Amino acid sequence: MTQEKSLKSAPLGDDPVRAIEGLTHATVLVIGDVMLDRFVHGAVDRISPEAPIPVLSVKGRSTVPGGAGNVVCNLAAVGAKSVLVSVTGDDAAADELGSLLGDKPGLALTLIRDNTRPTSVKTRFLAGGQQLLRADEETNGSLDGETEASVIAAIDMALSRCGAIVLSDYGKGVLTEGIIAAVVDRAGKAGIPVLVDPKGRDYARYAGADLLTPNRAELSLATGMPMATDAEVVAACETAIRDFGVAGILATRSEKGMTLAGPAGVLHIPAQAREVFDVVGAGDTVIALMAAALASGLDSGSAARLANLGGSVVVGKTGTAVARPEELVAAAHGAAWLEGERKVHTLASMTDLVGLWRRQGKSVGFTNGCFDLLHPGHVHLLQQAREQCDRLVVGLNSDESVARLKGPERPVNSETARATVLASLASVDAVVVFGEDTPLDLIRALKPDVLVKGQDYTVETVVGAEDVQSWGGQVFLAGLLDGHSTTGTVKKLRGS
Repeated sequence: MTQEKSLKSAPLGDDPVRAIEGLTHATVLVIGDVMLDRFVHGAVDRISPEAPIPVLSVKGRSTVPGGAGNVVCNLAAVGAKSVLVSVTGDDAAADELGSLLGDKPGLALTLIRDNTRPTSVKTRFLAGGQQLLRADEETNGSLDGETEASVIAAIDMALSRCGAIVLSDYGKGVLTEGIIAAVVDRAGKAGIPVLVDPKGRDYARYAGADLLTPNRAELSLATGMPMATDAEVVAACETAIRDFGVAGILATRSEKGMTLAGPAGVLHIPAQAREVFDVVGAGDTVIALMAAALASGLDSGSAARLANLGGSVVVGKTGTAVARPEELVAAAHGAAWLEGERKVHTLASMTDLVGLWRRQGKSVGFTNGCFDLLHPGHVHLLQQAREQCDRLVVGLNSDESVARLKGPERPVNSETARATVLASLASVDAVVVFGEDTPLDLIRALKPDVLVKGQDYTVETVVGAEDVQSWGGQVFLAGLLDGHSTTGTVKKLRGS
């Protein structure tokens, strides 16, 4: 019986920021089933007259890498390097997958094409953030001998530069018994930990692996044991370790967090309180962060805590998603888990937040400016802007951008100070800093429903107006308060 320890309030090490930043030093080899995850988003407001089924009015489509592809996307999101070895068909879906993965920073990609098997594609149809239907195009057959040999050769080429290995098993046939055995053997000799996201109920095929990461339903299926209490989970983990010949189990338990069982003992890690929108891809995030953390030198307990934070972040998003460093840092410090409670954002986290608001049925407004010395005219404009939408995003010129636009003596206040003041206003729901001279790229990324500027502009001269109108949005010109100007205030302060 392993020694059990409680981690009800244990922190992520003494310096969580340094631990998260340390992920950039990790390199992880990912092997397994790669696929395309397609999402068709829309609204349902009627039932088909042809059959008792909902009619989805399609509003948009998106495609992202799934399976092992999502694991490397999660590694790229936290700055870790990765090597992906997988097999696709020789088809258009493989071309699209290669294109999507090709621009991921730090990723070395080996996709071996096999014209006898189609690339796996999963298409999910969603309305109101909820899945209505999933359609799969795939084959589950094992690789032939020649393709298997090519995969093992690619693994041998990559092994020496990696600090951890992930086997991402979605049951599509890439992880044959021969490939698994070769990985475990080579990694064992090199002292590289092997982590497995398992599939099915026969975990003996992963014998020799360092860690399996099943969810509680998968672990219950594999062991035939209940998983309702901590004691039952521990018993199931210990049974799996003994019967399947693996060194450890990280069992993900939804609202009850995670349990890590292995040579160091048993650690119960509580879940972070968070509204769950979608569990798609959460397992990929967990194993990616666990592997990157181990490869960067963290101990298994700290690595599991970090993986737990990442899993909690992505279940608050819809679809195949990733956890980013700033989200992990906020979570590690006990910051609010609901995205809307953190007002100052990067473009990446802002895009996620706007997506969350839209899934909640909220309209999104946008305005922008330097906001160097906040005055009543600014406050009046922001109040009007907020009245036009459910959530208001303010684009804030960076310090370098302000200097280019206003001169080398501006801004008076730094972008950090300006963002902090804006975020304190009740009328402002989020602030995102941009470095360009205009917010056009930001507007195109966020696609606001309402674009707001002052009446000293015309609709034709508002940057982004044409774009916003092209997707059905509106441009609103807010009234101005006379006698208020940042430039005028600066001149008065300088006596000019």
